[in-house]
Amino acid sequence: MMDRDTRNAAIAAVWIMLLFGIGAFYLPTIMLALGSLSTMLAAAFGIVFVLAFFSVFWLRSRNQRKNQGK
Repeated sequence: MMDRDTRNAAIAAVWIMLLFGIGAFYLPTIMLALGSLSTMLAAAFGIVFVLAFFSVFWLRSRNQRKNQGK
């Protein structure tokens, strides 16, 4: 059986993966639209998308580590 903190972490991870999965599904379409304006803009959007994905988990782990010490 999962305790409250583990269940909340799992639920948060599922939501994050779901939202980024939907974003990744539409990423090629968005990048092609931006690429018609500027290839650098399309590349920057892709980079920001990938960095945001990892940043969310990094920030969440920092927050959990900080709260664990209390």
